[in-house]
Amino acid sequence: MAADTPKPSQVHPGAPDYPRALLGGSEPSTLFAIGNTKNLRQPLTALFCSNRCPGSAILRALDLATKLRDENRAVISGFHTPVEKECLAVLLRGKSPIVICPARSLDRYRIPAGWKSPLAEGRLLLLSPFPAGTHRATAETAQRRNEFVATLATETTVLYAAPGGRLEKLATKFQRLGRPAATKNPK
Repeated sequence: MAADTPKPSQVHPGAPDYPRALLGGSEPSTLFAIGNTKNLRQPLTALFCSNRCPGSAILRALDLATKLRDENRAVISGFHTPVEKECLAVLLRGKSPIVICPARSLDRYRIPAGWKSPLAEGRLLLLSPFPAGTHRATAETAQRRNEFVATLATETTVLYAAPGGRLEKLATKFQRLGRPAATKNPK
């Protein structure tokens, strides 16, 4: 573990901050966290976006991130794709709670300098269902992470889903399960 990386804590079922959405589900019984786990107690808006998307979707995504920031809405995402990263930059300039879920474990995770202040303020949480040793994000861990994020969210917004892509399939899957995902694809 890097010297500047806090050691992840474990959150188990029965703990006050263990997400109710996971109880009785197929998600892992142990979650790994760095930061304020109380952020899990409030409604979370999930943001997803495909790696590649049109410019109009990027502008709408940034407008939505600004709106969520200004409304102090708690946001959860992997913040992995370029558009998701831009949304994170907007959110970090506010005071709203943010939950970042990497598609890997938190051991040896380096905290970017721009995250340290929100982490110290208690408005940032890094949360992972992956145990120590899962050091690289893969297509499989990204898919599992996205399902995890969508399960924790009370509201899911797909900023853009590339036709035929994994994110479009995930949104369709959750709609079939009765968990609608608001898709913002341009016409």
